[in-house]
Amino acid sequence: MSKLMRYDPFEDFFRGFFVRPIEMGGLSTMETPSIKVDVKEREKDYLVQAELPGVKKEDIHVTIDGDVVSISAERKEEKEVKEGERVIRSERYFGKVSRSFQLGHEIDEAAAKAKFVDGVLELTLPKKAAAQVKRLAIE
Repeated sequence: MSKLMRYDPFEDFFRGFFVRPIEMGGLSTMETPSIKVDVKEREKDYLVQAELPGVKKEDIHVTIDGDVVSISAERKEEKEVKEGERVIRSERYFGKVSRSFQLGHEIDEAAAKAKFVDGVLELTLPKKAAAQVKRLAIE
């Protein structure tokens, strides 16, 4: 059975309007820095995997504020030119990218763990134990 979709001419017109490929010497490159994130909820914690290719561990920052997690990274890429070489093209890239998302439970910041291997940041974020409701005695 085929799925019917509504045609929107404005959507087709504006698709790719603001983010266009950069033409450089016949090569087309489209550089839209972003952090691709997978979040899995487990019984006692969240597992977050974020792709950060080309970023050094020292340039990654993670902050936790209650149930909001923020990941930011800065990427610096420069090609060193040695003396005596004929430079045909020299390219540099400097950019900062960040991503924030809200989880369903507050996070225990003290027990949170992070590791960075092969361009993938992995966060283990334990859920904070729910506060017990205290009933006050009325005098």
